[in-house]
Amino acid sequence: MNENYFDYLLSIVEWVEGEVRSYDQKLSILEKQLKESQKDKEKTRKIQDQIKQVKQNLRRIWTQGIEGDTRIMRVVDGVTIWWLKELPRKEDARSEVYMPLTQDVTYTIKVCNDLDFRPEFSKLPSSHQIALQVDFELLTPWYSKDDRVFHLLDNPVRKDRVFGVPFMAASSWKGLLRWTCRMQAGLREHLQKHKTMDGWHDPDWILHLFGNEKGEDEEFSRGALVLYPTWFDRIGFEVINPHSRERRAGTKPIYYEVVPGRRPKKNPGEYAEGGKGTLSLLYAPWPGMEFSADPKEALPKLLKALEDLLTIYGISAKRTVGWGTARIMRWRAFHKTWGKAEMDTREGIWQEVQTWLSAGGTP
Repeated sequence: MNENYFDYLLSIVEWVEGEVRSYDQKLSILEKQLKESQKDKEKTRKIQDQIKQVKQNLRRIWTQGIEGDTRIMRVVDGVTIWWLKELPRKEDARSEVYMPLTQDVTYTIKVCNDLDFRPEFSKLPSSHQIALQVDFELLTPWYSKDDRVFHLLDNPVRKDRVFGVPFMAASSWKGLLRWTCRMQAGLREHLQKHKTMDGWHDPDWILHLFGNEKGEDEEFSRGALVLYPTWFDRIGFEVINPHSRERRAGTKPIYYEVVPGRRPKKNPGEYAEGGKGTLSLLYAPWPGMEFSADPKEALPKLLKALEDLLTIYGISAKRTVGWGTARIMRWRAFHKTWGKAEMDTREGIWQEVQTWLSAGGTP
């Protein structure tokens, strides 16, 4: 790529066009030779190996200078230009470059030792705050549509725009967690009876945690919870193939880029790991906050909602078809005075947090 360019887009367009046309030329020559050597098995095999090598070299060239780095947005930009400009062999942009490369990376938001965007709770500023983290592994795929306008896939997974790491936004966590708390508080029964949200009022413990929603009649008041984004460590792909009712056959496969769930391998009893993430939140009553609910009432219900959301309801945009469920691997809690606690179960972490509360851990 010409380093004299100051315009990133122009420079990458020039680079992509040159690489794609060179790739197409090499394959065209080899494919012509392959057609002419059909009766010579040994020669055919050698040419097929050369074709594989050309495709491997293409992937190597595409990642030169960024191998081992999580910032793969140049790869995304490059293959998208290849696809949208309809350069030769544009299907290879997806099948030979993008899909193999994105599945071959372990993602992390930790850029270097001194730059890590994950929340750090080891030094909380106030003894009135309690931080919680839940490590989980996906059992079924997670999907949330990316807001990127141009992409070679119809359904790309949501990624951080700078580092290319798949992530779930804090606002998504807050909405799903509030909904799960409402289900725990009886929203399901209310909807079955009234068929609408009209007449529903959040109990005090939910208002204490989440505040009231903007646009409600009463004056807006924020809650005591602060949520953080979750970054996932891998990308995979799912294919949905709609069938024609008349022909009972697939029409056109639809690719979904996802964070993969845990899935069986070919050997019985062996499983490929699912994508892993950490849900992080901070219980931080703000100065002067009026307590409409006792933390000893609100926090155990919050922990139960966290467990139900991850293990039963799911956190994916397609959770109605079973996507986005997970198994909880570890619970952690942090306090300025009492330090850190790690437990395998929700009940265990609550016992520890309850001890902190009883010792004056919150106002």
